[in-house]
Amino acid sequence: MYRTYFDGRWSEGNTPLFGAMDHSVWLGSSVFDGARSIRGHVPDLRLHLQRVIHSAQAVGLSCPYTVDQMEALCREGIALFAADAELYIRPLVFGTAGLLIPESEKSAFALTLFDAPLPPATGFSACLSSLRRPNSRMAPTDAKASCLYPNSTKALVQAKERGCDNAVMCDVEGNVAEFATANIFFVSASGKIVTPAPNGSFLSGITRRRVIALLADDGITVEERAVAPEELETAHEIFSTGNYGKVTPCTRYEDRQLAFGPIAKRARALYMAFMEQQ
Repeated sequence: MYRTYFDGRWSEGNTPLFGAMDHSVWLGSSVFDGARSIRGHVPDLRLHLQRVIHSAQAVGLSCPYTVDQMEALCREGIALFAADAELYIRPLVFGTAGLLIPESEKSAFALTLFDAPLPPATGFSACLSSLRRPNSRMAPTDAKASCLYPNSTKALVQAKERGCDNAVMCDVEGNVAEFATANIFFVSASGKIVTPAPNGSFLSGITRRRVIALLADDGITVEERAVAPEELETAHEIFSTGNYGKVTPCTRYEDRQLAFGPIAKRARALYMAFMEQQ
């Protein structure tokens, strides 16, 4: 079930939002974010709402709502679903006017909530993509911008053609950036927990930062540094962090099987315990 708030009211189904001449439709001026409501728990909701405001500014838009106003709408929308619902929360800001440059003051807003059960931690397969993430001199990589996603989609299509669920993407320097759909962590051959350091080619996700902090509080240090793709070939564990699946193990990388190891299990357990408190 979908519920969308747009133009002052809630509606059900795939609510029409755009006109054929809207800037967002033909020139890609839209940004979004993704938060979660899991049985009424909304971990880091305000951080996601703050980020959509930043993302809008990064592409020349202006979010018409404040964080407080968006949070109130999110909670209003959550109440339209069953108490045990597992939901995806997606605020969207998009340009409606402008020729080449969007008219910031005419930015529009929609908030959609829909059923999206948290996927089980059964694991996924991945392979190295030939595609690269752009850097901040090439694209608005500091925003969760819709225009960045065709690149991810193409990497996913390539991965599917190779029999994998996801793709590891590198930055323009050839170092590992992230999965096509989420941030990446791994346990190195020497036993270190590692994640690529933010370098302007990918978003340092809200769930990523939360997991690093939770592990640190648990006495587990995560190294943030440049990662050569070859390191994944000898990793003891690989896992992803992201809003949709939270902490999910990669159980096959290229042709090598991997366990749902103790670090990924601990990271997931810590995150789930944190979520239950929100």
